[in-house]
Amino acid sequence: MGPGAEFDMIRSIWRRIGGTAAASGDDCAFFEVDGARLAISSDLSIEGTHFQAGWMGLHEIGWRAATAGLSDLAAVAATPLGITVSVGVPAERPEGDLAEVMEGVAEATKEAGAVIWGGDIVRCDRMVLDVTVVGRLEKDPVLRSGARVGDGLFVTGQLGGPAAALAAWDGLSEPDALARARFVRPRARIVEAQWLRDRGAHAMIDVSDGLLADAGHLAAASEVACVLDLNAVPVHPAAVGREQALTSGEEYELLVALNGDDSVVGEFSGRFGLSLTRVGRVEAGSEASVERDGVVVSNLSSFEHF
Repeated sequence: MGPGAEFDMIRSIWRRIGGTAAASGDDCAFFEVDGARLAISSDLSIEGTHFQAGWMGLHEIGWRAATAGLSDLAAVAATPLGITVSVGVPAERPEGDLAEVMEGVAEATKEAGAVIWGGDIVRCDRMVLDVTVVGRLEKDPVLRSGARVGDGLFVTGQLGGPAAALAAWDGLSEPDALARARFVRPRARIVEAQWLRDRGAHAMIDVSDGLLADAGHLAAASEVACVLDLNAVPVHPAAVGREQALTSGEEYELLVALNGDDSVVGEFSGRFGLSLTRVGRVEAGSEASVERDGVVVSNLSSFEHF
């Protein structure tokens, strides 16, 4: 993992619990049951931290929470099997509100080809969704630790829409419709991830902390340097410039280390109707850095969940 308060806390926990914890640092943990190789991950969505009640409809809250978990399966090229959802709801919320949230969860789960296995419901002072996802691995998972010197760094889609939406809400205005859609209705790139795996992806991570921060996680796990070209970062139409696109979090696109020429870009776009953009390279060294016109850019802050 790269730098940041959230990840410093995780490292502190690992030091405390020692051998009780399995090896970690990827988007999922892995285990085997009766010869089946499985991936598992969990993700929290908390009112007041990840969203405000007035930003999204109840159906959208459910969709987004489920997609955040499913995106972790995409990041290791796993096929979703099922999810569980534990929900905390305030006592004053009407009974139908929770049903509408779960309709959103169900729609995202069905689109991913999975099912809801169950969960739990508790009273809480705010809405909380704790999603656990399980997927099957038909081939070896694509880890964060596989990037090699000489790889190109590629990202799916366009970045910056969620940051633009958050900036508008923080400014007490309604976001651009395209920016709002990117925030409330992200997609888990499950099929796209498996295609990239089959094209020889060495490492992969979903862009939840922002392109810059997630390049740092990939660099730390692979013990390499990830150099991003600011001029190449694909910008969402609603984003305000490339720096916003570079640091925008909760995108749920994929950052991929892949050794190959740019023919993969056209093939990917033709198959999925989604852009794949070369945004950098892997070199010897450590950490992530950003260049513009060959000059290192500093003083860039990453998205912070914590």
